[in-house]
Amino acid sequence: MVGVFSFPKRHLRKLVQNGDYLEAIEFGKNLEKKHSNDPDLLFMIAGIYYINGDATNTLSYLDKTLALNQNDTEALLMKANLHLYLKDKDQAVDCCEKLRKIDPQNKEIDEILDKLEKL
Repeated sequence: MVGVFSFPKRHLRKLVQNGDYLEAIEFGKNLEKKHSNDPDLLFMIAGIYYINGDATNTLSYLDKTLALNQNDTEALLMKANLHLYLKDKDQAVDCCEKLRKIDPQNKEIDEILDKLEKL
């Protein structure tokens, strides 16, 4: 039988699907020690903090994700949305500009920029 630690990201996803966010955060932190160079794992942890409304930790994990993969469109999009929420226009615009260079057809960029104009 295969244990939980053979497929740690799968177990982390299951915790999130079940709404066990606090347990998912703790499990993710433990995984991070061993898998600190896995941008997918770090992005998943950022997403859990995002769901919980923890902007500080979300940004921290998004920055770690982007340090490993600066072209991660999902991480840039989440970071832009988070900066929009925090009403940090300059940082949100910066994320949108980076995202536009990578994915010029991304329609969500225009949506974020439109919302920023209304702030």
